[in-house]
Amino acid sequence: MFDVGDKVVYPMHGAGIIEGIEEKEILGQKKKYFIMRMPIGEMKVMIPMENVSHIGLRQVVGLDAVNRVMDILGTDTSDEEANWNQRYRANMDKMKSGDIYEIADVVRSLMVRDRAKGLSTGERKMLDQAKQILISELALVEDRTSDELFSMLDGIVYEKDASL
Repeated sequence: MFDVGDKVVYPMHGAGIIEGIEEKEILGQKKKYFIMRMPIGEMKVMIPMENVSHIGLRQVVGLDAVNRVMDILGTDTSDEEANWNQRYRANMDKMKSGDIYEIADVVRSLMVRDRAKGLSTGERKMLDQAKQILISELALVEDRTSDELFSMLDGIVYEKDASL
């Protein structure tokens, strides 16, 4: 289980720090909640403790995983799925997994596709969300600002894409 001060990732929302544990009565039921502060957007989220394993809450990755994420972002991408709907569903499944490597893959493939062919409105929104989720975790691991990480991410993906 998690404790106050732990850095965790809430799939589809991003990474944050557990700031407290509170008991709240909502709709007539008392439950214990983790209170998590999200560094990007300074949002606070209440996560029911009984749902932690079901929703996939996990610890942030270590520095070694950051290197693998950077490798994923810098690798070539092949756009095998021509239908945007199929791409969208496959990318959504990757994002729902909460796996940082899957999210990095979504970010890379959508950024490269955006540069080459443009994105639909749905894919643009997905790219923005995936970037925010990825950056929120990297910011906690590397203790860097989100602005620095957004610039670094653009540099890694677009620099590699430009050299192809």
